Amino acid sequence: MKKFILPLFIPLLMHGQKTIPVAPDPKPTSATDRLAGLALRKACEDRSVVNNVAFRSVGPSVMSGRVVDIDANPADPTIFYVAYASGGVWFTNNNGTTFSPVFDQESLLDIGDIAVNWSDPSSPEIWVGTGENNSSRSSYSGTGIFHSADGGKTWENKGLPESHHIGKILLSPTDKKTVWVAAIGHLYTPNKERGVYKTTDGGITWRQTLFIDDMTGVIDMFLDPANANTMYAIAWHRDRKAWNFTEGGAKSGIYKSINGGEAWNLITGAGSGFPQGDGVGRIGLNIFPGKSNIIYAIVDNQTTLPDTAKKKDLTSTDLRAMTKDQFLAMDPTKLIKFLKDNNFPEKYNSTVVIEMVRSGKILPSALADYVSDANSDLFDKPITGAQIYRSDDAGITWKKMNEKNIENLFYTYGYYFGKIWVSPFDENELFIAGVELMKSTDGGKTFKPSNGENQHGDHHAMWIDANRKGHIINGNDGGVNISWDDGATWFKANTPAVGQFYSVNVDMATPYNVYGGLQDNGVWCGPSNYQPDLSWYGSGQYPYKSIYDGDGMQVQVDTRDNNTIYAGYQFGHYARINKATGETKALWPEMELGDQPMRFNWQTPIL
Repeated sequence: MKKFILPLFIPLLMHGQKTIPVAPDPKPTSATDRLAGLALRKACEDRSVVNNVAFRSVGPSVMSGRVVDIDANPADPTIFYVAYASGGVWFTNNNGTTFSPVFDQESLLDIGDIAVNWSDPSSPEIWVGTGENNSSRSSYSGTGIFHSADGGKTWENKGLPESHHIGKILLSPTDKKTVWVAAIGHLYTPNKERGVYKTTDGGITWRQTLFIDDMTGVIDMFLDPANANTMYAIAWHRDRKAWNFTEGGAKSGIYKSINGGEAWNLITGAGSGFPQGDGVGRIGLNIFPGKSNIIYAIVDNQTTLPDTAKKKDLTSTDLRAMTKDQFLAMDPTKLIKFLKDNNFPEKYNSTVVIEMVRSGKILPSALADYVSDANSDLFDKPITGAQIYRSDDAGITWKKMNEKNIENLFYTYGYYFGKIWVSPFDENELFIAGVELMKSTDGGKTFKPSNGENQHGDHHAMWIDANRKGHIINGNDGGVNISWDDGATWFKANTPAVGQFYSVNVDMATPYNVYGGLQDNGVWCGPSNYQPDLSWYGSGQYPYKSIYDGDGMQVQVDTRDNNTIYAGYQFGHYARINKATGETKALWPEMELGDQPMRFNWQTPIL
């Protein structure tokens, strides 16, 4: 007979206890324990029997993966390094035609930022901050900062393991042993090891020169190009939980130092013209190199917009705020349109729904719950969104520049973006990164998309050539794109196999096929005997094929025919796919009107 162990709170309930004890949030694993675990893993790998088994890559690389930073040789920009969110660091010396990995032998591949000293291009000095600088559900923590003195051949961990996520590394232009690090800190828990750190001995020791609180880290930093003692640091309050994300707070703002990062002052407080309050989220900053008193900032402003529109249509927001009497007094044609627009089943016609509310069977809010969709909520909330601010006096005062709301850029997840760049040729030419890459030629008053046919969405990094106007290297969720005409056309440099797989599965065909759901790159399948090469550029046939869109999640295969696939995207949106015909049928558990709304994980498991 099997033994069943009851949870500890069951006896309390059996003795009449009315409340269930709530366990405290679990503590994060300490850096000491994490590093010990990594050392143990390395020891196990070194003595593993599969060390004598030859592994081979089956790709794929056609969709590439999320880029967080790019650092190019200013004297020869066909040579550059690329940092991937979970794919390590890669190097090219042929303008992105091919890449080689330089960080694969280290303990992790999650990168936040890189900084390269190009004084010796044959063997550049590289600093790598681990732990992705975005704060998404698939942003994983690092173990501090690494250094290479030989172009990435060998590495040494230089400390700051509790930083978890590093937003920016700055190198002194006059002293190679002086380095500043912007530490964002833990994503899911409070910690004090966040803010700005400085070393003057090449990473042997570090001093924390800016600390705000245990929930507010520093996401970005900049040196004044005219005076290296003048610095700017971007503070960001954020806290992610499995069930919620606080992506802004009153402690978010811009700090300035005039003594090389030894002391800092907030320059975006009350009276500065900069946004205030709990709605201030991630901030991006850039300085015009030709006149360093000109500074631009992009702000993820999560403040709810005032409802000033005279709405004709009924919305979920209206229904959540309605009383029973208000609902019954409403023009029924509004309800009829709402039911039709949201594809309610015929059994829930307006007559039935009105009677359900009148009898008290449901509240008006039940109609909103019925159409609740976490994925749609990312885009539909009425928030201020991205805003552009400019200072002409080195940050003393700020002025909002955008004349209208910037559409299709941030939505509710500005935490995932937050970058702005100023052209070195023109103080009024700006690029901003979000779902789209956008460009302004009038100092941020108006923006137009700068997306090409061969360019992926969700943009995070950019390198602008200061010697040749129009040459840009862009990093996004689909890898590296290069333009030589100011973003009019793009080349995709996608030879590294750095796709971010949420899951991998196989079928039972001969040879068997590999399936996977990828971050922001849909669901793909391809043959297990694929040998990566570049011949597909000539044939036009890449062995892996896309079979579904969105953020590709888990995949299951019906191995009776190896042709029926179950896959989907975020928040439980799954489908049955016929791989041969391309036919799809959406699969979604149905609820009854009045039931509690269903909730799905970002990555919802299927079996």
